[in-house]
Amino acid sequence: MGKARNKISLFRGIFKITAFISLFGLLLAYLCPFVHPSTFWPLPFFGLAYPVIMGIVLILLVIGIFLKSRMVILILVVILIGGKLHLRSISLPFDKQELEEDQEIIKVLDYNVRLFDLYNYADNKYANRNAIFKYLEEQNADVICFQEFYQQDKPTVFPTKDTLLTLLGTKYSHERYSHKLTGRQNFGIAMFSKYPMIARGDVMFDDPENKDNNYCIYADIVKGQDTFRIYNAHFQSIKFQKDDYAIFGENQQQVGVNQSSVRLMLDKLRIAFPKRADQARKVMEHIEQSPYDVIICGDFNDTPISYTYNIFYSRFVDAFRNSASGIGSTYAGKVPAGRIDYIFHSKNLKSANFTIQEDVHSDHRAIQCEIWKPKVSVHE
Repeated sequence: MGKARNKISLFRGIFKITAFISLFGLLLAYLCPFVHPSTFWPLPFFGLAYPVIMGIVLILLVIGIFLKSRMVILILVVILIGGKLHLRSISLPFDKQELEEDQEIIKVLDYNVRLFDLYNYADNKYANRNAIFKYLEEQNADVICFQEFYQQDKPTVFPTKDTLLTLLGTKYSHERYSHKLTGRQNFGIAMFSKYPMIARGDVMFDDPENKDNNYCIYADIVKGQDTFRIYNAHFQSIKFQKDDYAIFGENQQQVGVNQSSVRLMLDKLRIAFPKRADQARKVMEHIEQSPYDVIICGDFNDTPISYTYNIFYSRFVDAFRNSASGIGSTYAGKVPAGRIDYIFHSKNLKSANFTIQEDVHSDHRAIQCEIWKPKVSVHE
């Protein structure tokens, strides 16, 4: 009997210690959207780990209820402190926006295509590229924004831009390439539109060499009586290499390799967090000068519990949360990153039918939605 009581007492002690640590981590995660990553470099890691921390806290809540522990009150208080932050990672199926009739709707699609699987040297090396082309043709979007876009100047056996212009019926395009390699190869981002681009431009980041191929471009696109300024952003990449994925179960040869991979991975993340934040600030400064309603989409490489996401969420509407349901994971690679690709729009615009691609042909899933500016009634 005494041994049983000791075991129960030990379990309660471990439960309390685990609860205090987890709740402290959750409180730090709450700060991530509001504190620049350079202020305290470990802080963004708690935002990145938010889903795991929150899962642990919920499990502890159930255990606490079972144990009839007073810790349940503290757990509930800390969860409530998070308030609406918890809703950033999910979209509930209530009060979703539906399409309105007789509106100038513009369908926007965003897709990180991972160079159209250029470096696939298997016998079916064109399979993913062709699958991406087919998917884009089926979706029939008005504006398509690409990250990690690849274009080789003619002559080429791997055509992309000309194929897309013909296949999608997009007469207008805007690209930004960071550099050219041998073989007339171009790497960067691109935007295609069925409707006229009356102006095009770039948002320059504070990195003139831009070795990471991260850019932001924009175009003023006219459809009917409405003009939209659409931004296509690819914020700072982490640039994981093959060895970095050892921690996720690949190429695990020895413990030393895993430890080295963890250190390298954490260091890359630490460097990328503040760079993304500064790039997002730069884009927001440019957006503030826009004479038109704004749509911004792209690969942000950051989760909803992040400083980068919050810069746009505080001023714009997250189309996923406005017109979708569920968690909405967009990253399909080896790292469990969740939702890192977004479409935001001005608050006076409306959006509906946000969808995420089901099939995987890249390490990202395409996202798309329909956006419009409500017509003003003559009686208003």
